[in-house]
Amino acid sequence: MISSLFDYFSPRARFFIGFMACAGLLAVGAYLQFVEELEPCPLCISQRLAILATGLIFLAAGLHNRARKIYAVLAAAAALIGASVSARHVWLQHLPPEEVPECSPGLEYVFQNFPLADTIKLMLSGTGECAKIDWTLLGLSIPAWTLFAFLLLATWAGLLWGDSTPHISE
Repeated sequence: MISSLFDYFSPRARFFIGFMACAGLLAVGAYLQFVEELEPCPLCISQRLAILATGLIFLAAGLHNRARKIYAVLAAAAALIGASVSARHVWLQHLPPEEVPECSPGLEYVFQNFPLADTIKLMLSGTGECAKIDWTLLGLSIPAWTLFAFLLLATWAGLLWGDSTPHISE
């Protein structure tokens, strides 16, 4: 079924599907932030950046329509980096309360008053607010769903890498 569905779309369209999936994930993040008023923590922001990077790679591949295997590897790498950030986030959420790191000052303060290297370290390692679970669906938190989405995106990129459809200008 997946193979026949995959074969239904042109190689270029398959990359655009990856881009649209990333755009949809970013739209869900915006909805949760601006409508449901759930403030993103540093790890959430890092995951959004990884989704954005993955989506831009898929978009560039669809527009460029050349070097598909290279774009597929880049998209898979970006998705797997995002998956590693999501996995850390899920791990932080499952720590016993006494092992959760301390909360940090707000990101705006950190960006204005800390060196860039410290800010990046904070955004990738997480803080106490990253351990808080504000929302669940079917028993899974947002970072758990994001981890699942990253793994699907990496799998999609892997399928695109293995695609042997000849290049045809569209």
